[in-house]
Parts: sequence; structure tokens; C-alpha cells
Amino acid sequence: MRPLQISLETAQKLSKALGMPIEQIMHMPQHILVQKLLEFEKQNKDNRADSPNH
Repeated sequence: MRPLQISLETAQKLSKALGMPIEQIMHMPQHILVQKLLEFEKQNKDNRADSPNH
């Protein structure tokens, strides 16, 4: 499988946000990465809705 065509900086940001090793991010199928990003965004929306500041 070919690594994703993303920059190292992007991979580092995704790794930090998703709590996964960079190597796993780089070799993850694109459709799985997109699914994980959607789940991450949904969690963030839920957390923002629950916070008393918003």
C-alpha cells in the first residue's frame, strides 16, 4: 500500500489529534482516515456543545 500523500506536518497534526503514531497515519487507507477525522470532529462538536462557555 502506498503511503498517503500528505506532508509530515499534516501527519504530525493528525497523529496528535487522533492519538495515533505517525507511521499508522501515513499507512492508513484514505477512507479509514476520513472516517476517523469525521468521528474526531463529531466528538469535538459534542464537547463544545456540552461546555458551559458556549
